[in-house]
This record gives sequence, structure tokens and C-alpha cells, in this order.
Amino acid sequence: MARSTAYAAALVVLLAFVFVHHHSPDVRVRADTSAENNGDLPKVVENVGGAVPDALTTDAEVVKRESESIKSFRNKAEKFAFQAEVSRLMDIIINSLYSNKDIFLRELISNASDALDKIRFMALTDKEVLGEGDDTKLEIQIKLDKANKILSIRDRGIGMTKDDLIKNLGTIAKSGTSAFLEQMQKGGDLNLIGQFGVGFYSVYLVADYVEVVSKHNDDKQYIWESKADGAFAVSEDTENEPLGRGTEIRLHLKEEASEYLSEDKLKELVQKYSEFINFPIYLWTSKEVDVEVEADSEDEDEKTASTEDEESDEDAESKSKTKKVKETTWDWQLLNDVKAVWLRSPKEISDEDYANFFHSIAKDLTGDKPLSWTHFTAEGDVEFKAILYIPPKAPHDLYENYYSNKSFLKLYVRRVFISDEFDELLPKYLAFLKGIVDSDTLPLNVSREMLQAHNSLKTIKKKLIRKALDMIRRIADEDPDEADEKEEINDNEGEDENRGKYTRFWNEFGKSIKLGIIEDATNRNRLAKLLRFHSTKSGDKLASLDQYIARMKPDQKDIYYITGSSKEQLENSPFLEQLKKKGYEVIFFTDPVDEYLMQYLMDYEDKKFQNVSKEGLKLGKDSKLKELKESFKDLTKWWKELLASENVDSVKISNRLADTPGVVVTSKYGWSANMERIMKSQTLSDASKQTYMRGKRVLEINPRHPIIKELRDRVSQDSEDKITQQTAKLIYQTALLESGFILDDPKDFASQVYSVMKTTLNVSPDAVVDEEDETEEVEEAPEDGKKAEASEGSNEGTSDDFSSDEPTIKEVDEEEDRYNDEL
Repeated sequence: MARSTAYAAALVVLLAFVFVHHHSPDVRVRADTSAENNGDLPKVVENVGGAVPDALTTDAEVVKRESESIKSFRNKAEKFAFQAEVSRLMDIIINSLYSNKDIFLRELISNASDALDKIRFMALTDKEVLGEGDDTKLEIQIKLDKANKILSIRDRGIGMTKDDLIKNLGTIAKSGTSAFLEQMQKGGDLNLIGQFGVGFYSVYLVADYVEVVSKHNDDKQYIWESKADGAFAVSEDTENEPLGRGTEIRLHLKEEASEYLSEDKLKELVQKYSEFINFPIYLWTSKEVDVEVEADSEDEDEKTASTEDEESDEDAESKSKTKKVKETTWDWQLLNDVKAVWLRSPKEISDEDYANFFHSIAKDLTGDKPLSWTHFTAEGDVEFKAILYIPPKAPHDLYENYYSNKSFLKLYVRRVFISDEFDELLPKYLAFLKGIVDSDTLPLNVSREMLQAHNSLKTIKKKLIRKALDMIRRIADEDPDEADEKEEINDNEGEDENRGKYTRFWNEFGKSIKLGIIEDATNRNRLAKLLRFHSTKSGDKLASLDQYIARMKPDQKDIYYITGSSKEQLENSPFLEQLKKKGYEVIFFTDPVDEYLMQYLMDYEDKKFQNVSKEGLKLGKDSKLKELKESFKDLTKWWKELLASENVDSVKISNRLADTPGVVVTSKYGWSANMERIMKSQTLSDASKQTYMRGKRVLEINPRHPIIKELRDRVSQDSEDKITQQTAKLIYQTALLESGFILDDPKDFASQVYSVMKTTLNVSPDAVVDEEDETEEVEEAPEDGKKAEASEGSNEGTSDDFSSDEPTIKEVDEEEDRYNDEL
């Protein structure tokens, strides 16, 4: 109850504070127009020290607790009111429920880096601005005071004068503030706070009191302080140690922000957000070390007797005996020790350095080297540096969650980390790449929505795709196994290392290339060059489209391919009989995505793709084809009428068969047999819609096969013969199966086969299966006598005939009455 009352009281105070803060012009001090124009802020007349004045009359206990938790301004400090826009911003931050409060450290380190950049730039023309001694060290230092819950961030940058502190931390450029407030009203992300020049105020996500101590070369050392209650104070700093030059920010952390007092937490944040800042970042850390101290001489008798070597050991014996003890020492630990590799020239970086950098950004603990990488600098209207890596292994869920997986690319703007889940820099099919993109063109702390509209983004994305595809192509060019058989390969040191590398890439990421051909029309031809497959002439090696075209026959105009479930199945396909006989090469596509791929890859190098399992296959001129068509005209017409109910569009003479009686092909733009199988296996497939996409089936028969010739003769003699009709249907159903289709009625096919077997074995068509002996079945059914009797009693359904040792309900009641009477 007491706890609930306290929460209720706190809520009342908060509501009262917000109401008065926004509606009471008498209490709240605002900057007038003239003050804003002159750059000066009005001084605060009220006693702004201590608790929030607006809540004094609400709850004395709450105010007392607030006064104890929030420090008071220094007595001699000049007190000022925040600019109206700043106050609005502070209200948003203080009352924010934003979960990612970690960004405050990113913003402070980013600001410190900017200050260091400014003094470094000034030092280019005047080295004296750096001063002497430690002041020349351009670095950032982070220190914790766990006892007082203070987090300090110090830089040796340009520093701020008194006027800079008042103007920079008390006012904001109206354009930036208005834009930020407008974004927040639309439900924007507080993570973008630094984008509008107001990143400093993110400190109030974790602190309820902030001190900024700063020293500029042109002014004394001053301290700025604020509780974010509508006012701040500035005074000359006479109590802290001289900074020499630079700025130190001290955050008095809130109770709920105690996690930032952990050294491990700060290390994690620096490595995540600021690992590649140009300046070193140090953290004041403790560690235990072994220290030798003098041991207590408790027993002189323990000294050993002198030996012949006593004289040679006089120096050792003269030394005092020591022992090792644990001692806590404090020192500065460098946090961003991973060098920004992409800022250096590629000529200066070894392969080992690239590999180590990959393991650092990819958090890869396997130790396997990346398959390849590319390091480049883009210049022009858009300037950026990038390193892209191809990992040695594909993630286990790369294709299972293809459209929901995030990119592995880290985006930096001027060495400040922005995001590692940024999908707009690379298309989905290249999301397996890992690396760094550091742009000096993009604005700092940009959001995904704003980057999508940024002019530079499309240019960066276009160049990244081009470089990524060039990197993949280079793997193939350097792989000896990819070379044409006729080419002579010169031995070199990297041959063994590169041998088979592209095959490894293809086995891991080949499906991404296929998806790229489907999704990226602009780079479709480049991606097609990276395509690999097995074929009738490739053996166990993978082949490319360029190698296929080099092996094409002089009269060949099309690129032949066939789709199926496995290479072994396709090698024995009847569709390949004439093609292999005439020496044509056929590509095997066995991945389900290949069916979709070939709907987009229509041609390559002016060569059309032809599915050999579909109609329209041309294999040169056959002088006897017209004669054969005329000779089998009656058979094809009769057969088409017989299969009218089977959705067969026509029966034709085939030019692709050699040893098989017949095959079933589909129309040129309809689904193939493999595609039908894939679609039927879909969990949420709609059978009614599949009818429209399923191509018309065409039965192609081999006019030179003895079965077909015999069938023609029988049809010419008696087209109504039942056995002839049955044989014709059976040939069609068998051709369906051999062509890769799924039978609509397997039972009917089985019946046809059994019927043929009867004829072959001279079994009468009217012969029936022997009936099972019912008497024997009844005798064998009961397992024991009791179960049989129980079953009989149950079947009769009368309670009188039911025999059981269990008492009836009436007997139980009577027994219970007798027991109660006895009691």
C-alpha cells in the first residue's frame, strides 16, 4: 500500500510539473525575441537551485527526495534560462521512454572527435595552439567514479570559451531544432538526435545533472551545469584541476542508468559505436598484478649450510627474500585498438591484416580466411571508402529467411558508426557480404527513411554492387579449375590456394547469384557470367555459359537446358536421346529456384534458351519427317481423340526420341513437369489456380519404335479394339511418369498395368481374387474366453445378463447407511 501511495504521489508531481511547465508563463522563464537575435540569454531571477520550483506545493516529501538526488548550482554561478526550443527538446528527452539510451556515449564521443578535428586543423597552420606536454596528445578519455555515480568524458580538443558555453549549450540553431521537433511529433526516432545538431542533449537520457568543464586557448576555464529544469549556470572554474585545453563532461547518472558505471558496458559501447574513431579512446581501468614484496624473516635457522659454491652465490644470498602478492593498479586502457584498415592504402596492408580485420567486424571466431575481399575508394560527387568481404561459409539461415535477414554491412559516416542493419546499401541477393562503408558525403546519424531519399545513396549502392560482382568474377578468373581445358595454366604460388575456390563459393552462395538474376535486371548479364551448372559434357566439373557457348556446334542456335530434381535423373531422361546422339550439350538445372530463374534469363550473348522438355525443339532438318507425319496421321488423330479426357492438346511425331516410345512435353510458355511438381508441393498452393498455369500437354511419339509401329497397324485394322485402346492409354501414362509428371489417378494406372500382366501370363481377364474364409477368421478373433463373454454381454445390451464382481451403486449406498447407523 505504501509503495502504491508513493508511486501515485510521484505521478501527481510529474503531471503537475508538465502542466505548469507548459502553461505557466509566470513561473517559466522564456527568452524574448531580442535576446535571441542578440545571442544573449536572460538571467534567471528565481531561485533555480534545488528542486523543481513548479512542484513545491504538491508534495513536500517528493520535493525533498528530488533535492537530495539533484545537486544545486554553485553559489557564484551566473544563471540563465534555456532557449524556448531547448526547453521543449529537454522535455521530450527527459520524459522519453526511448529504450536505446546507449546513443548518448556515441554522441559525446562524436562531439569530442569533432573538437579534436578542429584543433588538429588549426595546428596545420599554427602548431603553437597544441601547447606542450600532454596537451599535444589528441585523445579521448573516459573515467568512472562509481562511489558518486559520475561518468566523465574528456577530450583535448579546441575547448569552449564562456560565450561558447552559453551559446552552444543554451541555444540551438532554430532550423535544426524545429526539424527535430517536427520529426519527433511525427513519431520519429530519438536515435536521430545528433543529426540535427542537438546530440549533446542526449545526456539527459541517463543523467539528471550535467557539468561541462571547458578550457579554450583564448579564455579562462569555465564550468557549465544544468539539471534540465529550464535553466543552466556558468561560472569560472576554480575548484577543478586545470585542463590545459579541451572539455570534460561529467554525467551524474540516474538510478536507472547505473549500468553505465560498468567498465565492460562502456567497452562494449565504444567498440560498437566508436571503434574506428580517428583518435584514441582510453578508459581508466583497474587490474590486479603480481608484485614482489619483502618476505618476513621468521626463522633464521632455515638458512642452508654453506657449500663449495658459496662464494659464487654471494650476490644471490645478499638479496632480501621476496614474495608475490596481488595488487590493484589503475591505468588507461586503449579501447579502439583496431586500426581503421580502410583508411590506409591497400599496398600497405597484408593479407593477414585483411583477414584479422574481417574476423573483427564479422565476429568470426572460426579463424577461416574469407574467400575474397575488395578494398577501394570511390571519388567524384560521392566519396566513400569501403572494404567488402565474402565469408568462408554461408549463414545457416541465409535462404530460409532470405527476405527478413539483415545486411551484414556496417555503415560509418566520418568514422562514426551509424548502423549494422542497413539494407539500402546492398540488394538482398548480396546480403551475405560483410564489410565497412565509410562515407564523408552522407550526413551524420541519418535515418533509414532519410537515406532512402538521399541523392548519394543510389550512387553508393550502384558502385558497391559493381565492385562486389567484380570481386566474385575475380575469384573465377584466378581459379585454375575454371580455365578452359585448351588453355595452358602456368604454375604459380597462388595456384593451389585458388584451385577450387570458385566451386566453394558457388556451393555456398550460388543461389544468391540466381536470385540476383531474377531480381536485378540492370546487372543480369554480369550475373549470368557468374552462373555455374553441370551439363552433359561437363562431367564432375562446373561449367559456365561462356564455356558452353565455346563448345556449341556450328549449326546450333539455342542454348539447351532441362530442369529436374537431380543430375542422375536428368542424365537418363528420354528428352536427351537425340540431343546426345547428335552431340549437343544440355545444361542440367536441378535447384527449384532454377525454374524461376529461367523465366527471367531469356537469352545470353544473343543465344536463346530452349527447354528440351517443351515443344518447339529444333534439331535440324529431317528429310523423312513429312513422310512419317503422313504415315502416322491416322494414329495421331485417333490417339488424340482417345486422350481427350486427359487434357492432351495433341499427339505429334517427335524429333527428340531415339529409344523411347513416347514422351509428354508442355507448351512453350506453360509450366514444365518439374515446375508442376514444385507448385503442387507448396503448402499454401491453390489447385484451382494451378490449372491456368499448367501448360497444355503434347504426346510426342517415336515413329521408329516397334511398339508405336505395331500400334499404328492395329489401329488401322480395328480402332475400337479394347486391348489396343488400353495399350495406348498405358503408353501415355508411362510417358507421363518418365517425363517427370505426377499421375492424377495412380489407381487407374496400376489397374492398367495389372491387366497387361494378366494378358502376358495368360490369366483370364475375368479371374477374381479368392474370398477369405470367414469361419476361420471368427474362430481366430477372440484372444481369451473372458473377453469374448464380455463382448457378447456388451452386444446384448441388457444389465441383467451383465456379470461382474463389482458392487452396484445400490449396494454401496446400503453399506454406507449401515456404517453410519453403527457410528
